[in-house]
Amino acid sequence: MIGKLFARLTSGKPLPRELSYERARDLLETEAPRARLKMAGREDVSPEILYYLANDNQSQVRRAIAANPVTPVQADQVLADDADDEVRMELARKIGRLVPGLADDERAGLRERMIAVLEKLANDQLPRVRRIVAEEIKCSPDVPRHLVLKLAHDVELVVCAPVLEYSPLLDDHDLKEIIATSQVSGVLTAIARRAEVSEEVSDAISATLDVPAVAALLANSSAQIREETLDSILDNAAEIEAWHKPVSLRPGLSERAMRRIAGFVAASLVDIMVARNKLPEEVARSILQSARARIRDDGLPDDDTEKQFAEAEALFAAGKLDDEAILDALKAGRRDFIRLALALMAGLPRAAVDKIIGARSGKAVTALAWKAGLAMRTAYRLQTDFARVPHPDLVNARGGFDYPLSEADMDWQLSFFAEV
Repeated sequence: MIGKLFARLTSGKPLPRELSYERARDLLETEAPRARLKMAGREDVSPEILYYLANDNQSQVRRAIAANPVTPVQADQVLADDADDEVRMELARKIGRLVPGLADDERAGLRERMIAVLEKLANDQLPRVRRIVAEEIKCSPDVPRHLVLKLAHDVELVVCAPVLEYSPLLDDHDLKEIIATSQVSGVLTAIARRAEVSEEVSDAISATLDVPAVAALLANSSAQIREETLDSILDNAAEIEAWHKPVSLRPGLSERAMRRIAGFVAASLVDIMVARNKLPEEVARSILQSARARIRDDGLPDDDTEKQFAEAEALFAAGKLDDEAILDALKAGRRDFIRLALALMAGLPRAAVDKIIGARSGKAVTALAWKAGLAMRTAYRLQTDFARVPHPDLVNARGGFDYPLSEADMDWQLSFFAEV
């Protein structure tokens, strides 16, 4: 009889109404973990049984309970303190998805308790747990504002960046305060990529002269940038290559701004800029002629980018683009070749590599080297000798040899430069 009852418990078939909590608990105590795991994933099990399984000695069972949408909130409160990181991560995914769907005036008590669980997870010591919470609620207008602010001020970029880039609950005052006070590298870039960036926030970002953040701001076509702010950016743009392409491609440039830009960017960018803006033929011709005259007068060499790319492609096809090839190119000062080689090795667009190098971010350059399959010692040389990363931002090897960042963190760093 007991065997038949437990077979019904774990089969997926409707449970018998006469099965009491005590009887089911006794059955669970005598069965193997696999059977308890199957039970933990069911949505027609009594809350008492799910609560009982939240204290199971098998972490796989507790993970299933954490992911089960019908698990009672009392069990979720227990699981929020679980010693297994994966249990808390599953719980963060579930609660982060459920809370926005609970209206304030509907089941208010349940919502309050679930928010309490979410707040505990947002304070978890493991960044991966906090990151999941941030990712799940980043776009929702129906979560507590104080929780979004807590995540926005997190010391880990992977946690604060999602809400900084997407949350509709952050206003200009919040964003300007974070711009002024945050010490986390990458925070300004996340704000600059928001769907709506006001003139005031753009002013605050541009005033920092943060290279990747200003590049992201210029590339964000929905960001509102005053003419005076753009002038200030152009005052510094000639020496910052990472800004050349985004400022050249920015929509709505004035004729005066285009003439300034044409005074320092590559001829190919001037051509694109003029073509994208509907200028009178005479004005367009004047800008193009001025740019070409500048290049000629400066004695700049002919562009041999494609020639170097062909060389890099041949080495890549032969399996000879490796640490030694990059280090040799560093010694020879072949900067263009290195950019092209890294793009091939990492499988990234050339423009993305240019943005990473121009950002002078130790974490971003390290992530690029990892993506290219290079050793950490080469990554360090790329930071110091190629990207010229400021000393405080350098990323050192772990144990003298290994990459110190997790693969998830390095993928996250690269994601900031994916849109070119």
